[in-house]
Amino acid sequence: QYSPESVAGADAEVDPTEITVPGCSCRSSSCVAPGCPCLCRGQNYSSSCLRLAEQEHEEFSRPVFECNSLCQCGDSCQNRLVQRGLQLPLQVFRTERKGWGVRTLEAIPTGRFVCEYAGEVLGLAEARRRSQAQTAQDSNYIIAVREHLHDGRVLQTFVDPTHIGNVGRFLNHSCEPNLVMVPVRVDSLVPKLALFAATDISAGEELSYDYSGRFHNSAGSGREHNPSEEENRLRKPCYCGSRTCASFLPWDSSLFSTP
Repeated sequence: QYSPESVAGADAEVDPTEITVPGCSCRSSSCVAPGCPCLCRGQNYSSSCLRLAEQEHEEFSRPVFECNSLCQCGDSCQNRLVQRGLQLPLQVFRTERKGWGVRTLEAIPTGRFVCEYAGEVLGLAEARRRSQAQTAQDSNYIIAVREHLHDGRVLQTFVDPTHIGNVGRFLNHSCEPNLVMVPVRVDSLVPKLALFAATDISAGEELSYDYSGRFHNSAGSGREHNPSEEENRLRKPCYCGSRTCASFLPWDSSLFSTP
């Protein structure tokens, strides 16, 4: 079932479509910092693009809060981007070794929003149950996103587009990706898993992101590079063909372990 945005899954504690974030009282057609509380909560956009260059030089990424349904500003506000949905012509196509893939039919500049990774928002228990029910032949679309807050807390979001989702489910992994995933909050504290261009992308180029969440991949920089022998048996090979290919797709053992 196609859905342009995420929906509540079997055991989701929060409905991602429910409006839970307060709006701003800005009267202008487009909000500006520091007067807008939405912009003051985190980073903002520049010329309809995410400022990725700033993130590379910061130890931590600032959150992204867009203006929402309760805000007084207009639909043309520059702080409304991901909520507008897919604006680019994308094509799902059959790759040589990776099954389905997605490519762009027009050039995309760095920082441009491409699409959301939408699906059912699950709790940890259901995400773990679905992961463990899969066979080696099944495609695994479940993604686990963990945001580490400055006070030590970790916010977890699990999204499964296996049965309900959008074009994002067809994006392949690459160890040298041209997209980066960023949690973006609009109406709800449940983030939209937004994919932005990490570099300038040419028309006809396949779109990909690093399933482990890293912006720039480097061997040995994540725990998935040191799996046990049992975990290696379950992992799927990576066919991205990049110079820094890790040979296997990223692995999150927490979804396959017993609580």
